[in-house]
Amino acid sequence: MKITFLGHASLAIQVSGVDVLVDPFITGNPNASEIKIEDIKADYILLTHAHQDHILDVEVIAKNTGAKIVSNYEIVTHYNKLGIEGHPMNHGGQWSFDFGRVKYVNAIHTSSFPDGSYGGQPGGFVIEGEHKNIYIAGDTALTYDMKLIPMQTKLDLAVLPVGDNFTMGIDDAIIASDFIECDKILGYHYDTFGYIEINHEVAKRKFFEKGKDLMLLNIGEFIEL
Repeated sequence: MKITFLGHASLAIQVSGVDVLVDPFITGNPNASEIKIEDIKADYILLTHAHQDHILDVEVIAKNTGAKIVSNYEIVTHYNKLGIEGHPMNHGGQWSFDFGRVKYVNAIHTSSFPDGSYGGQPGGFVIEGEHKNIYIAGDTALTYDMKLIPMQTKLDLAVLPVGDNFTMGIDDAIIASDFIECDKILGYHYDTFGYIEINHEVAKRKFFEKGKDLMLLNIGEFIEL
């Protein structure tokens, strides 16, 4: 499983020969100017919620690639009306795709499309594929529901927001890593704009002092599990 950071909360995941894209917000992110959306491969696009900084490039990429949307019912219905195929899910539900098993889990946030219309309830994803298990939290506050995840799935990696203000910050993300029983964390949703800028050295040190590993990748960098 290869996970590439595309900036903000955008990820490209290669698993079992399938390309999975998460929350594509690239053309609106000046930090991601080196990423060209016409070069992005996607068989599926997983969307945690409907805010613009998570869906901006969905329509273009989906129509370029033929990717299928995986998200909550409201978001999938929205893209169905634009001629884009999707697989609707909701909290607690899971489905076996050709790249692995996906469970849609709770997130505490808001969700609306840029025009203000309802975007369903936000969520995160637990993905089991290639004998590796990852948790993509989406935009969320620290929530006690995270304790439910390790009761069913032993995680190899968790992708957590660390930018604060709109989501968890560093201190809450450390607690979240305890809740999910995973000490290997890939941080995201930070540095894109002023409200969510973080001190990388301080963040990594705080995780290290708790015996945990926080990875803050440069845009375009990847890790392999």
